[in-house]
Amino acid sequence: MKWPLFIACFLGMGLTAEAAAQDSDKAIVEKGRYLAAASDCGACHSVHGQPEYSGGVSFSLPMGKIYSTNITPDPDHGIGRYTEAQFGQALRQGIRRDGATLYPAMPFLSYARLTDSDIHALFVYFRDGVKAVPVSAPKNQIPWPLSIRWPLTFWRWAFAPTPHKAIASTAGEFTDPLLARGAYLVEGPAHCGACHSPRAITMQEKALTAHDGSLYLAGGAPVDGWTPPSLRQENRTGLGRWSEEDIVSFLRTGRSNTGSVFGSMTSAVLHGTQKLTDSDLHAIAHYLKSLPPADQTQTPWTYDPTITDQLHKADLSSRGARIYVDRCAACHRTDGKGYPAVFPALAGNPVMMQSDAMSLVHIVQNGASLPAMTAAPSSITMPAFSHKLTDQQIADVVTFIRHAWGNNAAPVSAEDVRQFSKTMPPPDMADDAVSLN
Repeated sequence: MKWPLFIACFLGMGLTAEAAAQDSDKAIVEKGRYLAAASDCGACHSVHGQPEYSGGVSFSLPMGKIYSTNITPDPDHGIGRYTEAQFGQALRQGIRRDGATLYPAMPFLSYARLTDSDIHALFVYFRDGVKAVPVSAPKNQIPWPLSIRWPLTFWRWAFAPTPHKAIASTAGEFTDPLLARGAYLVEGPAHCGACHSPRAITMQEKALTAHDGSLYLAGGAPVDGWTPPSLRQENRTGLGRWSEEDIVSFLRTGRSNTGSVFGSMTSAVLHGTQKLTDSDLHAIAHYLKSLPPADQTQTPWTYDPTITDQLHKADLSSRGARIYVDRCAACHRTDGKGYPAVFPALAGNPVMMQSDAMSLVHIVQNGASLPAMTAAPSSITMPAFSHKLTDQQIADVVTFIRHAWGNNAAPVSAEDVRQFSKTMPPPDMADDAVSLN
């Protein structure tokens, strides 16, 4: 009688162990799924209307145009033949399976900070949690000899930190657990500096972490027609007047009381930050609020009602005022304060006061779409005016909003608009970005 009982217990233990292993595998896949969102993989490797992670997103660089690759587990078109070691080497060191160096549009200088356990979770997720798609990305459009990859090896040797040094650098920056978590997310998987930090003439980021100085996240060069602003504490052009809750709301919904997402940042929120936990969003916000301003010379912005009073009196004598009243005021109001979390305020908006007006001009030209998010299910669209307004009229209305309500930013000329038009982002740029090439 004891043997059947022993066998039953033994089989039961085996089934329990197998179920526990399956639960563990599911947990790793879900961790990898979360890290893929935190790392912005979907935004960089997913084109609107195409299978997720199948690549094909275009990215314009000074040397030409490259396309993100297929990172599904397809063995012929994707990364299905990568081992975990090769996968980690690609993410953290920028080295492909065949030994060639990836273009630095792939933010491996930031991903070098990913821990071994996070690399493992990402590998398991892309192997077991993503559907294989047998599609090849378009060929890169880089002329010879710039298309030769072997010089990139020397670039990587010169500028890319080793994973050991990168992990130690970020891990040792802060003793406060909340700041430490924020630093890991911002400097590592979220790779915010890849866009929001300035680059040298040799294309490397001038600073990779907060420890590297005030250039980190001080604002980047234009990327596909959008100029990334400072994420530091500048009062006028940075996040100095944003609260932590403003930042959390922006990352969760793409909108806040102080601004709305646009351009290529839209896909980063849509595919990435809206999926993060509240605790991680607060860690990111807390970290960003800890960064002192890079530009210490800015005078604090204060609201100036002069233009508002003029418009209320039907005084349209200011340059661009009539266009603003006819085309913009219904949503953004004559006082420039908009309707928070619906139509963004223009008064005191950092985008209005950037030295480079490219982003603002392109918004007026192309319009902007704020897609529905999980926590904000309504989509909002601003129409394009490139076919309704001349270059001079666009220059006038942009100059108006850059000067009104205390913004006091430099004027824009029709020639500026014409030059910015040469870098006009494609209509689907909200769904585009790039990485693993």
